[in-house]
Amino acid sequence: MQLVEAAASGQVERVRELLAQGADVDERGDRNRTAVTAAALGEHVGVVRVLIDAGADVDLQDDDRNNPLLVCGINGNVALLREVLRAGPDLSATNRYGGVAHIPASERGHVETVRALLDAGIPIDHVNNLGWTALLEAIVLSDGGPAHQEIVRLLVGAGANVAIADRDGVTPLRHARDRGYDEMVAALARE
Repeated sequence: MQLVEAAASGQVERVRELLAQGADVDERGDRNRTAVTAAALGEHVGVVRVLIDAGADVDLQDDDRNNPLLVCGINGNVALLREVLRAGPDLSATNRYGGVAHIPASERGHVETVRALLDAGIPIDHVNNLGWTALLEAIVLSDGGPAHQEIVRLLVGAGANVAIADRDGVTPLRHARDRGYDEMVAALARE
């Protein structure tokens, strides 16, 4: 667990030292968390880089179903995401809510993270366990502000299916209209 602890606290030199001493790069700690996921949770980009260069498996998930890619969807750290993408992660990996990484990124307003994930080829119309796509979350769980407006434009521009409704049959366009999100309505109505 020394490697996981060093990674979680951002100790890049200690991580290098432990790896040089033969530590298992995919060692697991508390909650079955790997060092690379622990480093991602702490947003320690340098540590993530070292671990990926040492062959860390970025697809391994902990007991909370986190892995570095899914963590990037939550924290929106684009520098961290670029390191993770370098490792060729499974873009279809799902979090504890059954969502791929761009769903929480869309909900939280992480524009550049959404852009990078779309560029990487993430499944754009993935539906999570709540019955929502990234497009729905960008509308339903947002304040309708500029970041979420841009995310809706990005998703629509990337080909998101604007007809995918929630479990109650409510479409993204109707949600946007009901909330008075005029910029989003305009982006969705163009489709």
